[in-house]
Amino acid sequence: MTGEKIGDLLRPLVPQVLGAVVRRYGHFDTAEDAVQEALVAAAAQWPEEGVPGDPRGWLITVASRRLTDLLRSLQARRRREDAVARWRLPEEWLAPPADRPERDADDTLILLFMCCHPALSPASQIALTLRAVGGLTTAEIARAFLVPEATMTRRISRAKQSIRDSGLPFAMPYGPQRAERLGAVLHVLYLIFNEGYASTSGPSLQRTELSGEAIRLTRTLHRLLPGDGEVAGLLALMLLTDARRPARTGPDGALIPMAEQDRSLWNADHIAEGVALVTAALSRGPAGPYQLQAAIAAIHDEAPSVGETDWPQIAALYEVLLRISDNPVVRLNHVVAVAMARGPRAGLEALGALQADGRIAGDHRFHAVRAHLLEMAGDLPQAREAYLEAAGRATAFPQRRYLHSRAARLTGDG
Repeated sequence: MTGEKIGDLLRPLVPQVLGAVVRRYGHFDTAEDAVQEALVAAAAQWPEEGVPGDPRGWLITVASRRLTDLLRSLQARRRREDAVARWRLPEEWLAPPADRPERDADDTLILLFMCCHPALSPASQIALTLRAVGGLTTAEIARAFLVPEATMTRRISRAKQSIRDSGLPFAMPYGPQRAERLGAVLHVLYLIFNEGYASTSGPSLQRTELSGEAIRLTRTLHRLLPGDGEVAGLLALMLLTDARRPARTGPDGALIPMAEQDRSLWNADHIAEGVALVTAALSRGPAGPYQLQAAIAAIHDEAPSVGETDWPQIAALYEVLLRISDNPVVRLNHVVAVAMARGPRAGLEALGALQADGRIAGDHRFHAVRAHLLEMAGDLPQAREAYLEAAGRATAFPQRRYLHSRAARLTGDG
């Protein structure tokens, strides 16, 4: 088996193995180091010796042995510290064996909840989730978020320290705490996907490794919690949004807005799966924000063209969404839907109400929407100024390039 195929085999095993080791022995940060060493050993040995019959059990055994070595080493060096005095070696624990297969699902889910502990900042939650559950290396995460590896190393180390200091047991939260923590898990996965689908900085519009990882992790979460409507809604939203990815850029990497995309390039399988997921979720009870966003995405994806899109229904769904989540980006999207349903002047009037909201008024997206609506209304000089204003505020090169091209086209220079 090639190294690439070994990597494909190892990645989904990471949260299972780490979750099993942490559940059995504790010591989240040290267990994570031990699991990483087990993965390195597998990558070195399996291509030559063959994949063992029970890859997960092999990894847990190697990681457990390495964890014992690491803890003994730490005890020898730091025995005088009170924290070390409370540690116990693996053979002293009375918990069930770490390699019980029926615990795979629970361990992965608990690990997701642990990585999204409320004591951590969103940036730390994202980094730790990608590291511990996604199996990405620190270098890969640092590259994805355009920060030095040393910076990401410190961020992940601080996150592990915070979890250790919190005394959080490796167990599933219940009741209101579980609902709160599940919301944090979904938000982290949503942020990871968004950064992959529309990068906020850097030379590329998309980082497919991030959006793909978010979809994979959300699939795992949906498999573990099949009855949760918001988990299904988030997975549907990701699939319906990612379905448009093949048509979002031209051969030169330039951004192509949805209205101008070749819809025959959209991923029909993703659309069908996303529509089925959100339809089933909406039929089970009250809709949450991810389900509503997925329903909006489904209307876009099922429309043959932008002109045949059911904009009044999209505007109505955004109004329902605003009653649940008064988010400035949602309000901006509602403005676009209003303009498409009732005309650009109605959209500009609605946009004026957002002018005083500092959360969005300084964002390039606000000025890009204003430019588009002014162009629709025929006010080309003001539209050009607004496009240039938006370009000056955009942080990603593809967005700046697109906005400058729109401005140039209005003066005949494009």
